[in-house]
Amino acid sequence: MLGAIFHPRALTIVTIDLLGRLRQHRGLLIEQTRRELVEQHAGQVFGSLWSLLNPLFLMLIYVFVFTFVFQTRIGGTLELPLDFTSYILSGLSPWLAIVQAINKSTNSLVSNSNLIKQVVFPIEVLPVKMALSSVAPLLVMVGVYFIYTIIFQHHVFETQLLFPLLLVIYVLWTVGIGFIFASLTVFIRDVREIVQLIMVSGVFVLPVIYLPEWVPSLFKPILYINPFSYVIWCFQDALYFGRFEHPWAWPVAIFGGMLVFMVGARVFRGLKPFFGDAL
Repeated sequence: MLGAIFHPRALTIVTIDLLGRLRQHRGLLIEQTRRELVEQHAGQVFGSLWSLLNPLFLMLIYVFVFTFVFQTRIGGTLELPLDFTSYILSGLSPWLAIVQAINKSTNSLVSNSNLIKQVVFPIEVLPVKMALSSVAPLLVMVGVYFIYTIIFQHHVFETQLLFPLLLVIYVLWTVGIGFIFASLTVFIRDVREIVQLIMVSGVFVLPVIYLPEWVPSLFKPILYINPFSYVIWCFQDALYFGRFEHPWAWPVAIFGGMLVFMVGARVFRGLKPFFGDAL
């Protein structure tokens, strides 16, 4: 069974077909993504602005807490060029966006069961739009990071030009995992609760709110087993360190993201014929 899922030829065929369908329905995908950003706050005074205000407020809270409350003294050295707040924000920004993307993607099929039963609707769009809609808050949070580091740290790194590549890595991982969890949730509703627990606790088993050097040797393997660590390290390299501090994380994040995307597409395609009956 696993051999069939991971067979290179099957993965390639399914992925090419998926990309073709997404390209064919790109107008629908764009509109669905826009509606996801707008309609989730429909009827509220600030409307779709809440999609930007929520991550903005959250990031400002973190800036306040780690700048004025904890005041952890690191940074200003060759190894750690910026302060601890910058370190926190560089890893926290992608992680908070990943949490939102995967949580929404996991429930994307179950919450749209009426569309699943419509033969003409391309249901591949549903998990993808959730991942793409989370890019907006990611941009806001990274924007806060840039503003903070420019004002308080007076630093801009050339590696920050790699941010478009980081977005590609981010989308590959969130869409791929979103496909897998969304498919499984159709048949096992508990997956949604399990994913939420993992996402909430995930920040504590990632190199986000602490340096890897602070982790006892006994527990360090957890950082390297967690695939999201490599995504976070890429963001930190480009945004915080200004160099390839974790050079091995980049090929893992890039090729791992491609593999996850392909496997997610394969799982989704294999289970798709059974969605209607399960819902």
